Amino acid sequence: MNGGSAREHIRANVSRETFDRLTRYAEQLEKWQRAINLVSKNTIPDLWSRHFLDSFQVFANANIEAGKWVDIGSGAGFPGLVCAVLAMEKAPKIVFTLIESDQRKCSFLRTITHELGAPATIITSRIEHAPPQEADILSARALASLSKLNEYAERHLRPSGVALFSKGATHAKEIKDALETWDMSVESVLSQTDPNSVILKIGDIRRA
Repeated sequence: MNGGSAREHIRANVSRETFDRLTRYAEQLEKWQRAINLVSKNTIPDLWSRHFLDSFQVFANANIEAGKWVDIGSGAGFPGLVCAVLAMEKAPKIVFTLIESDQRKCSFLRTITHELGAPATIITSRIEHAPPQEADILSARALASLSKLNEYAERHLRPSGVALFSKGATHAKEIKDALETWDMSVESVLSQTDPNSVILKIGDIRRA
């Protein structure tokens, strides 16, 4: 799905107010991108497909109406801040925490969160140093191997929580490798934006 189609798909599935917020988000990202490398410059022409729709589908797979959502390695806010904007309309009882170690990216996140009125707290910290979060949902995108992500989940996800990890073409090998160290339930959901990618829904994470 190209950028224009992705944009229209999102427009058709959210309120006008939510779409306006996401549009302002995209505009601010492009403006800040000139000074700070928020995302790969090669993805800017397909911003709506590569980043916004990719985050939109993570929210669609969360299946919660209330609780604490923690996004780790948030970068420019994908998927965490997009999900926070969507939650304002669709699940206003979810509260969000975004953890990012880069101070400049956190400045962007705080600015856009304030501008959009999104229900998100920004923590500037390495993931392994941030206080344990007791998250109901833990999300991450293009961050680390599944084995490493499970270490983060062990610290930040409550036992009954679910991790939503966006993964590319190596996801099957990552699952196999992780199962050597971790017991977990795994559900793979095919990505709408890349036929080789999936969203992994991971639960019951514990060391083997």
